Amino acid sequence: MKTRPNQGPVTVDQFYKGHATELNLHLVAGAEGLNRPIREPTVNRPGLALAGFEKYFAPKRVQVIGNVETAYLHSITPELRTERVLKLFGYRIPCLVICRNLKPARLWLKAAEDHDVPLFTSSLITMTLISRATIALENLFAPRGQLHGSMVDIQGVGVVIQGESGIGKSEAVLGLLERGHSLVADDVILIRLEDGEDVIGTAKELGRNLMEVRGIGIIDVAAMFGVGAIRRQKRIDLVVTLKNWNPGEDIDRLGIEQEVVPLLGQSIPHLSIPVRPGRDLGNLVEVAALQTKLNLSGYNAAREFTARLAAEMKRAL
Repeated sequence: MKTRPNQGPVTVDQFYKGHATELNLHLVAGAEGLNRPIREPTVNRPGLALAGFEKYFAPKRVQVIGNVETAYLHSITPELRTERVLKLFGYRIPCLVICRNLKPARLWLKAAEDHDVPLFTSSLITMTLISRATIALENLFAPRGQLHGSMVDIQGVGVVIQGESGIGKSEAVLGLLERGHSLVADDVILIRLEDGEDVIGTAKELGRNLMEVRGIGIIDVAAMFGVGAIRRQKRIDLVVTLKNWNPGEDIDRLGIEQEVVPLLGQSIPHLSIPVRPGRDLGNLVEVAALQTKLNLSGYNAAREFTARLAAEMKRAL
């Protein structure tokens, strides 16, 4: 598995191109500065800095201007207004967004061009933009990586299926799709850490909805099984590794001890399933997912069995 937990700063260009629609962003000046880094995954309202109190100003964040800041600037003299605005841009802020479709004054446009600071307008009200932009930035800054394998959603349980080439991953996924479950990704799974604890898996855009089946080629899962057979993203709850059957290998037959695999710093439940001709891989993976669902709810069949066994042995003494 390859991960990028420290992926470096996010640029204004990434923020703009990835979220322009949901934030209704329109670039009006400072296009030369789109490669500026955003070093903190949140936003800042520079009202206090514009009023002259700069001690705790956060220049590494996306800056947002609303009615309050605009009204204040209109209440002071033109000379002081120019001084405060130029000082704000002099901090080399990443970018600035003016909300509520407020038309930026010529002073703002010139300052943005002179300092190469991207200046955006948005029709959203200030608090709505702040909420959406914060979520967008948290996603952009989230640790990321990728896995090789396939991922399916089985009754709400996100399962990654791994194994050597030709072991039967595609057959397992096809069997699960026929049972009404959903494909998240095939071959390459992009993962990210969300809210510091959930590892989310998704597909690359190039291969979304598509799946390679050895001997058949590329199939369109949505066209073949319906749009309900596709899930855009899902939390990873279980990793299943398919491996060749080895009669001499020691295998935990009860499943008391839960194996885990580290993904982006989180411990994800892991199961190894031996494979040999005649085994219904889709059915086995489905049962493993349902077993995980029960474990997550607090019920463990292996522990229940050992408790019954201990009670029976105690009665026999």
